Amino acid sequence: MRGEASRIADRESRDLLASKLRDTREDAWRIGNELFVITSLLDGNVRIERALTDVSRPLEDKVAVLNTLLGDQVHPMTMEIMTEVVKRRWSRAADIANAVEDFGVDAMMYYADATDSTLQVSIELAELHSALLNTPVVRAKLYDETVPSEARVKFFHELFDGKGLNKVTMRLAEHATENLRRRRYLETIQWLINKLSRHMGESMVIVTTATPLKQEQIDKLIAVYSKKIGRAVHINSVVDPSVLGGMRVQVGDEVTDNTVVAQLENLQRSVKAVS
Repeated sequence: MRGEASRIADRESRDLLASKLRDTREDAWRIGNELFVITSLLDGNVRIERALTDVSRPLEDKVAVLNTLLGDQVHPMTMEIMTEVVKRRWSRAADIANAVEDFGVDAMMYYADATDSTLQVSIELAELHSALLNTPVVRAKLYDETVPSEARVKFFHELFDGKGLNKVTMRLAEHATENLRRRRYLETIQWLINKLSRHMGESMVIVTTATPLKQEQIDKLIAVYSKKIGRAVHINSVVDPSVLGGMRVQVGDEVTDNTVVAQLENLQRSVKAVS
């Protein structure tokens, strides 16, 4: 949980630089990747985090630390973001890495905007989340802290290379396993879905059924959930014959499962409890 000072610093710095970052267009891909690397660097070095957040240290000293770490190897916008971040007051030293990661995700979203793929990325992340919900063994390997990050990333690419996913989807999903940041894998994917939904000004509703939804069903779901949530929604229809029938609806972390397979599983549990 971030303190009030960190929440304000994160929001104000991102609001201040949003238009500049958006205007980098295709360069936002490079910037986002650089910021993810810096996030990992900060997470792995408490001394650097403290050096960059020490309120008693002059800004010039902090910028000098940045120059030593990054030199002229990063995009000018990356350096501008980092300079802005170290100007701010943070509740905890570790919160600076959270802010850098937020900027990295923002950069990836702006790159998606520039390449007209934002909705595609949001849908693909939602489908990835849905696919992994019922594969706990695979999911566990993606956030296994006992193995090196390189092994998790290798496993990730064995799973998803060649699946035709957008490069932004792949990079965000890879980042989620490469740098766990004390989060479970699906928790990070859901966080990314929520950020993309807010970025697009709508919420993602994932609906899983055994057969494809008809347009009138989709229209009804849009009306119901737009009213319930209080904002526009996008229905991501996932077809999974294994649910047999009925419907599973996921909005954020909330799942309502009225599928036939879920009802059968509930019945089995009830029978076992009685016997």
